[in-house]
Amino acid sequence: MTTALQPGDPRRLGRYEIVARIGAGGMGSVFLGRAPGGRQVAIKVIRPEFAGEDEFRGRFRSEVARARQVPPFCTAEVLDADPEHATPYLVVEYVDGPDLADVVKGNGPLAGGALHSVAVGVATALAAIHGAGVVHRDLKPRNVLFALGSPKVIDFGIAQAVEATSRHTRTDMMVGTLAYMAPERFDPETDHLVGPPSDVFAWGAVVTYAGTGRTPFAGDSPTMTAARILTQPPNLTGLPPALADLVALTLAKDPADRPTAHELLDLLLATRTGDVFEGAPPTDLAPGLRRAAEAAQHTGRYRTDPGVPGAPKRRWPKLIIGTAVATVLAAAAGAGLALTGRDDATPVSMESAAPAVPVPSAATPVIRGPAVIDSLARQGQWYDGAFDNGACEVEGRLTATVKSGRIWCPGPQTAFGGDQTVAVDVTLTRAGSCALIWLRYDEPNGYRLELCPGTASFGIDFEGTVTTLASEKSDVLVTGERMPVAVVVEGSTATVTVDGTPVLTGPMTEPAFAAGRVMLGVASSAKAAATVTFADAELRSVSADSSAAGFPDLTEPDVEATALIRNIYDTVHSVTLESVIVRGSGAKRTVEGSRTMVTLELPESAKFFAPEKDGKGCFDAKTDVATCPVQEESFEGWLNRQSGPAPVQVRIRNGKVVRMAALDMA
Repeated sequence: MTTALQPGDPRRLGRYEIVARIGAGGMGSVFLGRAPGGRQVAIKVIRPEFAGEDEFRGRFRSEVARARQVPPFCTAEVLDADPEHATPYLVVEYVDGPDLADVVKGNGPLAGGALHSVAVGVATALAAIHGAGVVHRDLKPRNVLFALGSPKVIDFGIAQAVEATSRHTRTDMMVGTLAYMAPERFDPETDHLVGPPSDVFAWGAVVTYAGTGRTPFAGDSPTMTAARILTQPPNLTGLPPALADLVALTLAKDPADRPTAHELLDLLLATRTGDVFEGAPPTDLAPGLRRAAEAAQHTGRYRTDPGVPGAPKRRWPKLIIGTAVATVLAAAAGAGLALTGRDDATPVSMESAAPAVPVPSAATPVIRGPAVIDSLARQGQWYDGAFDNGACEVEGRLTATVKSGRIWCPGPQTAFGGDQTVAVDVTLTRAGSCALIWLRYDEPNGYRLELCPGTASFGIDFEGTVTTLASEKSDVLVTGERMPVAVVVEGSTATVTVDGTPVLTGPMTEPAFAAGRVMLGVASSAKAAATVTFADAELRSVSADSSAAGFPDLTEPDVEATALIRNIYDTVHSVTLESVIVRGSGAKRTVEGSRTMVTLELPESAKFFAPEKDGKGCFDAKTDVATCPVQEESFEGWLNRQSGPAPVQVRIRNGKVVRMAALDMA
């Protein structure tokens, strides 16, 4: 909500016109501005007492530079700043929506999918923020805004510029909001050393507030609240049990016992809304939010593989969310303190403090997955699509046709980040046809490779406008010939080969494009229609080595394995599976996913086994594998009754799934 400008408010800051007042906080005032071209922006103007300090300006400049490296995954994008202005200011994306505090006060606590989305969205933002080397330090409901229903976190990083330099924040004072501050924040001697774990603690407090309408350590006075944060367990009454278990991990007194933001995101993405929230429909996250979350998983340097030597020892246990199918494996691992109880930004003296808590060191950079494997012989992870100017059809291969311009074909929503490889066979079927491959695409932006007869180019696709970063001529690109194309991303460089011959090297240095989808498409280099076909697609994270972790390779001609059914397509006889490992038994059973999705043929002769209505009578007592043969329709009925991806025992012969049997995980 905006209000009219007040006397003394600026009417222009640099190239930005000031049109209204949004609010004020401990660091300054926030205005609604208009950039050249008409885009609305939010402008935070720093308070004059901070602006008068040269040390603050230097710190502010540094923190803004780092904040601009944060990819816009559930965060308000940092657009501009002027540390040299008489009153330094920061320009960020304007989010036209209410904040979490207003939503809860107006409509009551969130539940079901709405609460799940907030939990995932804020964790996504923290993963992106921490991946860029930034610490928020003042995460609270007022800093979580809603745009078109999706949460966005604001005000990250800049609080540290104030706290680290300002003479107005003495050694007995700190920046933050009491109810959301971690125990280690209460030692003014070491508070400036606080790192990402304090943000994870704040996430737990924010999610508790979102789901219950109160904070987990709320007391009758600020002093009581602080004492409870330091000494008492959190009050999580009212949160769904599985979510309460996860929140409890993040509210651990010792920061070394908390998951990292990336681990937290892994835990949340391992299940669906219906698995975490009792009574909620078994629906997944909104596609845009899930893409952002998966992209944020690949930002920064962090560990998710517990089997790699040198991993930091974490004392927090494995967490099992919802049904056993949706088991989550734990990996090896901001503007003033309001002691009045208000959610505002007034620094207050602290007479006593908690003992210093050590901050854990950064984790080793190891990631596993994802990977996508599809022959494109039938609909599966790619599927048919019709457009005004063209169409995509999957039958024997993926055929993309465009009358003019370009199109991309509907495909997997999996987000890839960091080092990765894309391998696919390409045929430029008609003269004037160009094959398109997008990398790290988060609609409408990403990198784009264009392969045309005789030329290859690589560039940035920003809202449909392409800026070429590298272009080369090549005789390898020939119309009518099937060509194995590979794109290998290492660090900030993409290398393209065609039929094993290097044809192009392009830079990948845009910080906003940290991760995203891989897409296939076609463009016309002439006025005539263009057609390109694709076959045998393999998209892999370079570190996605399932075999090293003991996962069965579902691409082998003959294999028996445990897998999760991601999708089944009876009309086109294909199924998408994820190889998994089942550990333990009974209530202690867990499922670890490989994050490698494989689409295989499901012939009409395939056999299916699922429980009858009496349930247990159809399961082998030793293996927990279903023994009752059923028709494919009955098997699909069992599958549809599951709350998430269903575990099955599969038998693959000659690359075809010839047998699927339900696995009892109760």
